[in-house]
Amino acid sequence: MKLNKFNSAIILPYKENYCNINFGAVSIWVKDFINANKINKDIIFCRKINKAKYFTKNVNPIHINGKVYTNLRYIKNIGLELNKRNIHTVEVHNRPEYAFYLIKNNTNLKVNLIFHNDPTSIRYSTKIEHREFILNKCNKVIFISKWVKKKFFEGLSYDHKNNVEIIYHFINPIKKFPKKNKTIVFCGKLNRSKGFHIFCNSVIKILNKYPDWNAVVYGNEQREIFDFKHKRLKISNWIDHKNILKAYEKASISVVNPTWQEPFGRTALESASRGCVVITSLSGGLSETFNNNLILKKNNVSELTKNIENLIKNKKLLQEIQKENFNNIIHTPNKTINKLNLLREFNVKKLFKTKNNFKILHISNFGQKNSHRLFNLSIAKKLSNGFIRNGHDVIDFDYRIITNRFFNKVMIDEKIIEICSNYQPDLVLFGHNNILKRSTLEYLKKIIKCKFAIWYEDHVISGDPNFRNNLDLLEKNHDLIDEYFITTSPDIIKTKIPIFKLNFLPIPVDRNIEDNDFSEIKKTNDVFFALSHGVNYGKLKDNTFDKRSIFIKKLIDKSNHEISFQIIGLYNEQPKWNYEFNNLLKFSKMALNLSRGGPSKYSSSNRIASLMGNGILPLINENVQYQDFFDNDEILTYKNENDLISKLLIIKDNEKKLIIRSKRAKKSYFAYFENIIVTDSIINKIFYTKRNFKYIWKI
Repeated sequence: MKLNKFNSAIILPYKENYCNINFGAVSIWVKDFINANKINKDIIFCRKINKAKYFTKNVNPIHINGKVYTNLRYIKNIGLELNKRNIHTVEVHNRPEYAFYLIKNNTNLKVNLIFHNDPTSIRYSTKIEHREFILNKCNKVIFISKWVKKKFFEGLSYDHKNNVEIIYHFINPIKKFPKKNKTIVFCGKLNRSKGFHIFCNSVIKILNKYPDWNAVVYGNEQREIFDFKHKRLKISNWIDHKNILKAYEKASISVVNPTWQEPFGRTALESASRGCVVITSLSGGLSETFNNNLILKKNNVSELTKNIENLIKNKKLLQEIQKENFNNIIHTPNKTINKLNLLREFNVKKLFKTKNNFKILHISNFGQKNSHRLFNLSIAKKLSNGFIRNGHDVIDFDYRIITNRFFNKVMIDEKIIEICSNYQPDLVLFGHNNILKRSTLEYLKKIIKCKFAIWYEDHVISGDPNFRNNLDLLEKNHDLIDEYFITTSPDIIKTKIPIFKLNFLPIPVDRNIEDNDFSEIKKTNDVFFALSHGVNYGKLKDNTFDKRSIFIKKLIDKSNHEISFQIIGLYNEQPKWNYEFNNLLKFSKMALNLSRGGPSKYSSSNRIASLMGNGILPLINENVQYQDFFDNDEILTYKNENDLISKLLIIKDNEKKLIIRSKRAKKSYFAYFENIIVTDSIINKIFYTKRNFKYIWKI
């Protein structure tokens, strides 16, 4: 028997069949990943199956034989086989007890554990100490959805570790939108937990009222027997997985309405990808499968009937959602496969460009046009510096120089193509822009084969006055962009961009820019705030209004002159830049971090780096949730202006305490968000490289 040259193996649960007969969700997950993989060899351990057709040809299935089987005996025998074959990495699916045994008895083995279900309901992960053991002893812990991960961390004092990843199931899209019949489909076990009884009671009402519609069910269940009958309701046993996908292509509406917490919802993903309108319950990870699921407010017969009937009556709506689902699949093979291969610790050199350094073309506003007025605030400059210090080669291209009256955007595209032809970058990074035409991006993808990423520092949530323009800019050609890095938490953003492409970008600091320590300088005022909104060539525009001025006025009025303020960029005080800015900032005890658009999770303007990086204690609304990163002795959070005033009155005259907190703020900000750390995370996310630093935010 030829051994696996990657020295890695996959272990299925004892009762899981890796074939077209009585297959389970785990087998389908494994099958799809193997079929889509560039690697053509896998060892799979499973129980013996007679006269069965395997899911995949490119596997070496190893049957573990035995007359009376138990999970323990099964994994013991697998452990012996692993030693014989010199296998050093295993992928255990949904059985923590297998991982426990292998870790304790095969000491040189690296164990990756993948959870397909709620970990708190699976033996050997129900207790907190079980999950602590898994996190500390497993090489990688992988979850099929955010919901499953969230369940795993329930009761733990933290919600993430660096060896934890989410890998979604994916679907291979089809090229042409299929011809649809007036059919409603249900696929799954025919029991109450899957919502089968709700579906049948509802669909029989629909069929009685709409004689041109049909319903079909695929599945079985020996433990629960229902007797639902209708001449246009066909209840079939399980069919081949390929034929289930074909059934979705013909159906108009798919119902996935489990009453239990569905870990992910593969049937929802599959039916949506085949152009079905999918009606789901609000269950577990179902909302992560695709973007347009019609969620039942209540998972009952009345609500389901109402939703189906609304689609039947509104043909235009039905067709719009069908095409939206078909055209916007968020879980596709390429990226997911690459990620899993790396986690499996296969021979990655054969699959990826494994360089320690990359060539980066960074297209952004580097301040040349305005004579580097924003040098101290420029995220672009700090990121480029960070890439260079981490050993990468960077070309900075300031597109603002090109976009003047002598040049136009067409010339930018031509210029970028010329630069890429000469430079052959691994990554084209768009800084706060998405300026290239689609044809240009397609050309560079095909000819240069480079990655595309965008970083963006403005709000992309509805509170910002430019929200819609910001989001439109990002969403343009999103299918061609590999990764997005935004200064707002991705989990609060509603967008057609797939969630797995969205990453949080902390505002970086640079040791050569935030190179001051203002904490011990004698202070002349309590609170500093600078605003630059509405400027024209560095000066305030006339008749420009900013909502933040309302908060500032309330704060000043309620302070009753007990707190002194230094405000620039408002009340006819012109903005200050660079060293003039710092010369004002250093005389303040504290500074407000107010961002345009109101407080939202992790959202901050670039001013936060100037404040904390130079040793000024920041005042931050608690809704920004910087408490996730910094302790109470490093920042000052508040609920509203009254809460802020009361806290300022307590601390403003405690000079010793302010100095300590300001120093801690600076130290922690550099420890967490220095540009070498932030740029390392960007490269790691795009190219799946080794992490050289610990990231305290989720990537």
